[in-house]
Amino acid sequence: MQNRYVVRSRISEARFRRFLRCVAADLTAVQITQLTGLNRNTVNRLLGCLRERMAQACELERPFRGHVEVDESYFGPRRVKGKVGRDAGRKTIVFGICKRHGKVYTEVVQDCSKDTILAAIRGKVDLRAVIHSDGFKIYDGLVDMGYKKHLRVDHSRNEFSSRTMRGNHINGIEGFWGYAKTRLARFRGMNPNTFYLHLKECEFRFNHRHENIYKVLLTLCRKTPLS
Repeated sequence: MQNRYVVRSRISEARFRRFLRCVAADLTAVQITQLTGLNRNTVNRLLGCLRERMAQACELERPFRGHVEVDESYFGPRRVKGKVGRDAGRKTIVFGICKRHGKVYTEVVQDCSKDTILAAIRGKVDLRAVIHSDGFKIYDGLVDMGYKKHLRVDHSRNEFSSRTMRGNHINGIEGFWGYAKTRLARFRGMNPNTFYLHLKECEFRFNHRHENIYKVLLTLCRKTPLS
């Protein structure tokens, strides 16, 4: 019988479902190989294709509305000696958007310039949204761009939730950064060319954290079979 989830596959649907259950449990490629009996190269190929589907689904997210948190973070090797913060060097810069109590969207950016970050926000955040950010100057001008309201948290003063305005914080997106970095750390380094897909997998899992991830993945593969 033809596998409805993988194009021109010799893998049975039963075995593919077993593979997908292992992925849903967030097992490693080695563990999946052992539990499914699939060839390691086959497992790696399927994981790569599945991550591409996850990334495509993430990119299709609609504009974020309501209270939205924005922030940038840095992924990669240890800091270069003598450099700190936004000058740490050799790290991949990721910009993130988080709908308060909802989904996140991440984008790998070349730099943290004002033009780059504002362009990312303009493409994903509804103009009626209330935007929460830290005090970094790249977020200057959001109100001038037409956004309804822009609130800041001053991290330079060790302020992580505004003392003067209840609910003004960026704990949601910072919580995602912690989740993503903890999850990616288990890979003990990765090819820079695959970082984007691994990041999007973290985003996909986070966005469906309240759902049955196995059923979500099964539906995803049914709609757009792996190839």
